Amino acid sequence: MLITHNQKIQIMSTEEQVAIREKNYGEALRYMDNAKETLKKAGKEDNYYSDKKYVRTACGTAYHGVLIALDTYLLLRGVKITRKRKSIEYYLETISKWDKKMLNEINSVYEILHLWGYYDGIHDATVVKRGFDVAYNLIDRIKPEEN
Repeated sequence: MLITHNQKIQIMSTEEQVAIREKNYGEALRYMDNAKETLKKAGKEDNYYSDKKYVRTACGTAYHGVLIALDTYLLLRGVKITRKRKSIEYYLETISKWDKKMLNEINSVYEILHLWGYYDGIHDATVVKRGFDVAYNLIDRIKPEEN
């Protein structure tokens, strides 16, 4: 989906942007904290998780935190966000207009956390850690500026 001149662009004040960043950054981090706590329940031996159920739940929760950050990133750039579920292609296509470097991170998080972690319940702790690291990088893009 491309942003066209017919699509509504939201214009907001700096104060509104700061409030949105603070609220959504905190919410995304809350999801990441919950995901880390869940991952602890998976048990680990020799760098491999023991219980797929907890890995799946943790990765799904972390991925949702990233989606909050991606929606916020778009909202701050004036893209009207709807409640309708969006595809990974939507995010890649839309965000590529502002930040092509970000696309690799989005692809990595999608593959690691959503596909391998959530759907497959990957056991390799190194891979899951990499997914969480990239998730934090994406979430930090909406981090409020410190005064």
